[in-house]
Amino acid sequence: MKKLILIKYGELTTKKGNRNLFIKLLVKNINSLLKNVDYKIKYDRVRMYIEADDIDLVIQKLNNVFGIHSIVKCYKVNTNIDEIKQSLITVLNDIKFDTFKVETKRADKSFPISSMEFSRMMGAYILKNVNSKVDVHHPDLVVKIEIRTEATYIYTDEIMGLGGYPVGVQGTGLLMLSGGIDSPVAGFLSLKRGVDLECLYFESPPHTSIMAKNKVIKLASIINCYSGNIKVNVVPFTKIQEAIYKNVDESYVITIMRRMMYRIAHEVVKRKNLNVIINGESIGQVASQTLRSMSVINDVTNLPVIRPVACLDKLEIIDLAYKIGTYETSILPYEDCCTVFLPKHPVINPVLEKCIQYEKMFDFESLIEEAINNIEVISNLEEEKSDLL
Repeated sequence: MKKLILIKYGELTTKKGNRNLFIKLLVKNINSLLKNVDYKIKYDRVRMYIEADDIDLVIQKLNNVFGIHSIVKCYKVNTNIDEIKQSLITVLNDIKFDTFKVETKRADKSFPISSMEFSRMMGAYILKNVNSKVDVHHPDLVVKIEIRTEATYIYTDEIMGLGGYPVGVQGTGLLMLSGGIDSPVAGFLSLKRGVDLECLYFESPPHTSIMAKNKVIKLASIINCYSGNIKVNVVPFTKIQEAIYKNVDESYVITIMRRMMYRIAHEVVKRKNLNVIINGESIGQVASQTLRSMSVINDVTNLPVIRPVACLDKLEIIDLAYKIGTYETSILPYEDCCTVFLPKHPVINPVLEKCIQYEKMFDFESLIEEAINNIEVISNLEEEKSDLL
């Protein structure tokens, strides 16, 4: 009897002809995550198996991997009835329970006993050898047996994984990451759908502090736990922001600022050969996120813009931020460039023609080019994280 980890794919099994592509990328992501761990990995189209000296450590790391439906600590035995019986009792002797039921999955159809009959047979054997009762409706313990071609697997605990697709299977998007609550959650949800990330952060020193920048880098490092590949592109936004403040009616400052950010994001996506722009906009949450504002701001790019939290309310977003570990960092009181020049009465239904007229009052094209040419790229987030805040 050998103890190992069994991984169930879940949504990946719906991919039919593309399933192998998804599974191979999942294996690559797991190998990257476990690079400092002693382990062996085998897989096929329906299951993955990992042997390791420290199984609990591996499971802890697998909890951050997208593309896994569930993680199972199981026992591998030969498909021999007597050996299965003996292994069952060995496993159950270490578990406290009063009631149980047995569920068998007979993936190997050449095995001569049906799943239901084998469950009854094993249940009867457990009753004779373990002080317990059968309860098929509300058991304390569900004993699962999977009979496969190469072996039989026994387990009682199944840990739900993150689900979704392996990170990177859909390419890479550019996340407009601020220091707020919403954009890190949007990044997490994008990773779940297989979109790897680069981040874009706009800083405006001296109006914004180094602490605000460090806060964003820390947020990126937290969501990087689910990827391992994230870079942060820090855009020097001061000159653009000051030009807007000097030349634009106060009520339109945020709208024009967001249009400039989208122009920069568009150009970064093109130059880096990325796929989409991603942000944390939520419909109606602030003035720049009314449908009219979003339409006018979005007008400057023809790239797809993904808004994963667009239809979530603030409490739902906060709940997700707690779950992924970004909330406490997001609420640290360091202003970013979206809040430092926030007008008292921002326009909620901006007019596109007015935006175009305001933008003619200063040379934003050259300012944007200068900002892009001076982007700072932060790529090793693990090293950066230890020095932050």
